[in-house]
Amino acid sequence: MTESRAVAERELCGLVNGLAQQIADHVRERAVTLGLTAPQATALRELTGPMTMRELAERMSCEPSNATFVVDKLEKQGLIERRAHPTDRRARHLVLTEDGTALRERLLELLTRDSPLAGLSPQEQRALQGLLEQAIVPGAGRRG
Repeated sequence: MTESRAVAERELCGLVNGLAQQIADHVRERAVTLGLTAPQATALRELTGPMTMRELAERMSCEPSNATFVVDKLEKQGLIERRAHPTDRRARHLVLTEDGTALRERLLELLTRDSPLAGLSPQEQRALQGLLEQAIVPGAGRRG
């Protein structure tokens, strides 16, 4: 029994890793067509509204110092601005510029085209998301 569970888990991990690699390759390929690096594309994708550097780093699944490096490059390109945070004077909000918003829209269009997840229906995507969230959140939905 333990051996078969180990095999099943190994196979599932291989599938998840394979999907993650396909998604990373997809992002990288689309980013290049817009003159961006994959981390820059990820930052633009995750900037759904004004947010702090820490919030962006969490969404990008990276250290704040890495997010800062990426944001510095995007700011030099005129795609992001740092503005005063409305409630915390120690923090800064990252906000897309007009050019940044336009580029983000083009990026999102490219990312959804031929996505590794495109073969799944919206319902299947939601089901996969739910299962992955259960697997990621410790103790959530655990069954013996």
